[in-house]
Amino acid sequence: MDAELAVIGLGSIGSMALWQASRLSDSVVGFEAATPAHGRSAVGGDTRLFRMVYFGKPDYYPILERSRSLWAELEAETGQEILIPTGGLSIGTANGSFINSLLETTRINGAEHDVLSREELAERYPQHNLRPDDCAIYDPRAGVLRTDRAVSAAVAAAQAGGATVLQNTPVDSITETEDGVVVTSGDRTWTFEKVIVASGGWSRRLMPDHLKAVTETHRIVLTWFIAQDGTQFSPENFPVFSRLHGDRSLYGAPAVDGVTVKASVDAPMDGRRRTTPDPDSVPRDLTREETEKVTEIVTDFFPGLIPTIVRSDAFPDLFTEDRHPLLGWLDENSRVYCATGFSGKGFKMATGYGHIAAHEALGKQTVEGLDFVRPDRFKTR
Repeated sequence: MDAELAVIGLGSIGSMALWQASRLSDSVVGFEAATPAHGRSAVGGDTRLFRMVYFGKPDYYPILERSRSLWAELEAETGQEILIPTGGLSIGTANGSFINSLLETTRINGAEHDVLSREELAERYPQHNLRPDDCAIYDPRAGVLRTDRAVSAAVAAAQAGGATVLQNTPVDSITETEDGVVVTSGDRTWTFEKVIVASGGWSRRLMPDHLKAVTETHRIVLTWFIAQDGTQFSPENFPVFSRLHGDRSLYGAPAVDGVTVKASVDAPMDGRRRTTPDPDSVPRDLTREETEKVTEIVTDFFPGLIPTIVRSDAFPDLFTEDRHPLLGWLDENSRVYCATGFSGKGFKMATGYGHIAAHEALGKQTVEGLDFVRPDRFKTR
């Protein structure tokens, strides 16, 4: 037995699982196909939105609460600023389905929030060009996460806690035996008591057929624009946002560099399908249609942004059929634990997911109320 636990993939979730596992065991190994926070993983793109007012099941709220506390712990442990408080805006049609769904979720989970009328929104945040029927839900606990910094900090903290990190070591296969789980990379093998698979878009290669059938690797496109007045779009003045109006949907983050604002089309919200390329060959350049779509929306929504894309990129992530993660054992007798399939919305809760995965994989705790993310929900299909 080479170690008690292996974590395969040290990206968004795997880095956090490794950090948490290093607090629980002195026998942990992390495998990374390239290097942590490398430019082609789902970590790419500098920032992600953190929101407590969340469009989705109320069951996510305890994970969001735990994640927020753990982001603070990671900052304290490493001395890095990772979660920058900005507040958050969800903008949509008053009494429309988007706003009403968010309000219903907050009613159930008790998330702190304020409802802003169009007049209040225009006065406080004039950066947004509003429709007559717009309103917003303000999330005072929202912020922007620095992704590369977060992953690098978590891996460094795990190593400081005694974890071993194997970089440039892509895993070719995992095989369960009576004695443990055999991990193979090239002509090398290791045996572990338990394994966490957290390799995002690359996870399908290590999955059983019934999970391959309900997952796809999707291409996530991100775009940035230059602010005419960087101060107006600074983290102090411009909250993270998600906006939906008709068939137009956009989300983004402030200019953490003082110049460029992230403003990207939220494809799942406006009903368009993403392409599903192999994770090793995701097209990085935007299509003409993608460029025209986001430029048109940004021109309409933000008169204070120069309507020309100054930076764009694309990254792979694993999406499940129901858009909920795969978090848990492959089955009740398995030694392989899934922490993948976060469907483009995992980073905000990465610390919470990593905490759950590490504690469950090492037998320290079983978290209740997570049936909707357990992999065995697809077992009988």
